[in-house]
Amino acid sequence: MDLGFIRAHLAQAERHVALSDEHIARQLEIIDALERAGGSTDLALDVLTTYRMLRASHVEHRDMIRRELGM
Repeated sequence: MDLGFIRAHLAQAERHVALSDEHIARQLEIIDALERAGGSTDLALDVLTTYRMLRASHVEHRDMIRRELGM
């Protein structure tokens, strides 16, 4: 496979991990706000779980590309 293509793919995977981190941080803020307001956090916690699962998938994908590049 073309080395430039693999590096571009890695850059995209790195962006996905970073975006996942942002989503998780924002969701934690939402959960905190709901708790302070005395609201239900059930759905927000479910969304957080989904974000964390997606992040794990993104990290796994990024790491696979890194291994392919010998990093």
